Amino acid sequence: MTAAPGVAIPREPVPGGGGPGRGSGKRVRGLFRSWTTVWTTGLCLLPLGLLAAASWLGRHVRPTADEWCFLPKVRELGVWGMVEKFYVTDNGRVGNGLLVGMYAKFPVAGHQWFAVITGVLMLAVLWALTVQLLRRAGQSVPRAVPLLVASMITAVFLFATPNTYKTFYWPAASVSHTLAPVLACAAALPLLAARSRRGRITALAVVLLAGVFMGTLSEEASVVCVVVLAGVVLLGRWIFTERALAVARCWALIGIAGIGIGMIVLMTSPGGRKRRERFGLETTSMLAPESLTASLRGYVHILETVFTTWQYVGAVAAGVLLGLLARGRAGASPVLLPCRPLLWTSFGALAFLVSGYLCTVITYPVFGARVMTAQRTWNDYLLLYVLFLVGAGAFLGRALRLREQRTGVVAKAVAAAVCVAAILGLAVPLYHLGHDMRVRAYKWDRQDRYLRGQAAKGAKTAPYTPLSVAGTLEPFGGKGRNVWPAGCVADYYRLDKVTYSDRLQ
Repeated sequence: MTAAPGVAIPREPVPGGGGPGRGSGKRVRGLFRSWTTVWTTGLCLLPLGLLAAASWLGRHVRPTADEWCFLPKVRELGVWGMVEKFYVTDNGRVGNGLLVGMYAKFPVAGHQWFAVITGVLMLAVLWALTVQLLRRAGQSVPRAVPLLVASMITAVFLFATPNTYKTFYWPAASVSHTLAPVLACAAALPLLAARSRRGRITALAVVLLAGVFMGTLSEEASVVCVVVLAGVVLLGRWIFTERALAVARCWALIGIAGIGIGMIVLMTSPGGRKRRERFGLETTSMLAPESLTASLRGYVHILETVFTTWQYVGAVAAGVLLGLLARGRAGASPVLLPCRPLLWTSFGALAFLVSGYLCTVITYPVFGARVMTAQRTWNDYLLLYVLFLVGAGAFLGRALRLREQRTGVVAKAVAAAVCVAAILGLAVPLYHLGHDMRVRAYKWDRQDRYLRGQAAKGAKTAPYTPLSVAGTLEPFGGKGRNVWPAGCVADYYRLDKVTYSDRLQ
């Protein structure tokens, strides 16, 4: 009996290997493949539509918080001047400074296009990663399935978070905590695509450079990468075939070395030392028992929030569809060992829990109790969480596929319905956020014209009304009590000073 997606087709014995039985079976299989391609393509349109709508809302993004200070510096010093400023003065994150300088070089336009560019980049990387992982696992799926899985991962990662604005739209946070883990995934693509010795050498060079860059971009994303790469080194013999194990371990070790080099650059930089002095990190150890305990309490609170966000089931549902529709590819030479669902899901869960806690430990000395509400710092390990959910769902889908035909049909329908419900559940808060962004953009543009007009008239001082969105910091927050970053706003408009006003000019 030959299994087609969701149906069993009896094969009639025909003398000579031909006849109507075999031709009929091929036609039925082709029909089911075509139908599967149609409905999976239709399902793709929902997360892709949500991503397109979210990207379109990016035109309402305007500078806020740290960006008030970035813009005049890039205007005066250029991109490389911003890199130098980060290294010498701010925090030592030269990779971060490079990305900040690239979008701040185009002041308001850079902020407006940031969501579109990074959204497309994330989708492309995750799509390519899905395709390559399936190929390396020796699996074949209908054409639209990798795009469906990648778009669901992207949508859930960006919009299931408690603060989508700081995750997706606020460039100052996104380059460090949202884009960073996606770039880490991209570093694996050359290895997955390598088919020759030259390809493998290229993959090793890429992961080394990517590790150095990651170490100077985001400490939290670097921690997640080290945990995952250490898992490859220590547990690789349970994941990879013998012919792939040595290359995978070498790749992981070089990646860890690259991150180590980047972290050394960051930690020894003048900006890194100044940041530690500013937050008292030179005298306070993050490994002190009270800090570790407080970090654990904060992490448990974070996990409670994450585990009770129901839209994450969309990632599980996408994985279930992947497992239900995947088939072994004839003639494939996989580099992964035969499926061990319990073992692999245990590894994934452990990597997520350990890396998440370590990220909380290193951020707690800076944020204190606010680590529980600094949602942007969660994203460094939440992408790993979403990928874990997809993998667990794929194993569940595979188990259901191996059962009777009716179970597979019902499971496909339920998984597709859950994907639809998750996307609709993500669309509602995005709609409300879009309204808030439109309102702020209108007020920001009005105030921008006023302040530019005042500067053109030769004024040295002008009133400023704080315009916050999604909890972002603005000058004179707390009804005028918090002055920062008023000085940066004055620099941006070439004024000597801006003063607090509760009425928009």
